Amino acid sequence: MQGKMKIAVMEGIGKMGFTEKDIPQTADNEVLVKLEYVGICGSDLHYYETGRIGDYIVNPPFVLGHEPGGTVVEVGKNVKHLKVGDRVALEPGKTCGQCEFCRTGKYNLCPDVIFFATPPVDGVFQEYVAHEAELCFKLPDNVSTLEGALIEPLAVGFHAGMQGGAHAGQTAVVTGSGCIGLVTMMALKAMGVSKVYVVDVMQKRLDKAMELGATGVINAGEQDAVKAVLELTGGVGCDLAVETAGTEITTQQTIHMVKKGATIVLVGYGKTGMMNMPMSLALDKELSFNTVFRYRHIYPMAIDAVASGKVNLKGIVTNIFEFEDLQNAMDLSVRDKANIVKAVVKIAN
Repeated sequence: MQGKMKIAVMEGIGKMGFTEKDIPQTADNEVLVKLEYVGICGSDLHYYETGRIGDYIVNPPFVLGHEPGGTVVEVGKNVKHLKVGDRVALEPGKTCGQCEFCRTGKYNLCPDVIFFATPPVDGVFQEYVAHEAELCFKLPDNVSTLEGALIEPLAVGFHAGMQGGAHAGQTAVVTGSGCIGLVTMMALKAMGVSKVYVVDVMQKRLDKAMELGATGVINAGEQDAVKAVLELTGGVGCDLAVETAGTEITTQQTIHMVKKGATIVLVGYGKTGMMNMPMSLALDKELSFNTVFRYRHIYPMAIDAVASGKVNLKGIVTNIFEFEDLQNAMDLSVRDKANIVKAVVKIAN
């Protein structure tokens, strides 16, 4: 396809602008997708606020956004499973396929991954993207491209559940009720976990958790979260804890919230990367710790969970912004975290 497309670029910390570039050409194994919705992720906001996450440093102008959904408008000659008009969710990381991690199925750990909006790789706050067809997953008729854009964070939630060995009959606690906390709660419920409690300090986010199916919520700003979890579990503690807030105190609390032999899954990134933990208690309880880095082999499962009604992805969206209003979308998402749980940018109709 010939022509120009509009692209939103981060011109500096806290500053967005727009430019035009040629619509990308489609390689033989790619499809060209007209993007309709792109979610605003916490990592986008972190880059926008600080210009970096760890060793990943933004060198403006830089394109943010890695949670896309859209419609195929052009198909490479080697692509057989997609056609023009198919609506798709795009998995944003292209891996090498050759390293030990790719060969053993743990491709999310590939050291040479090319991942949207991870410097120096540009993201997809733009009108079109050419992407490897194998990473574009067709959406069923009853799943919208808005939901398609949210399959990416939902995949993190399912991967967290799988890393924790989530299954029927368990009781779990999720610390943090931002987007990732909410999708993790819904993923755990979809995987059969019997009771899922959610902890946060923002009541509106906890209200959203209840709306989306949490068994119960705990406002840690108003009560002792550890004591509350123990009371809810008859003094025993949970079988599984998933930490999504990324703070030292919430991570410490999970060790107190779970029963002996339990599993704790760490998802949230802390600001410093360093934490002090009550390891003697963890040893006494013989706890297992697992961590999450993105996801692997999850998109079909996540899409099916939405299509079957097990996960209400639309329910996490609190704000939809027009593409032209992206500066305001980013600013509000930074300033009003208590009310904006998940913002999505509408790129095109």
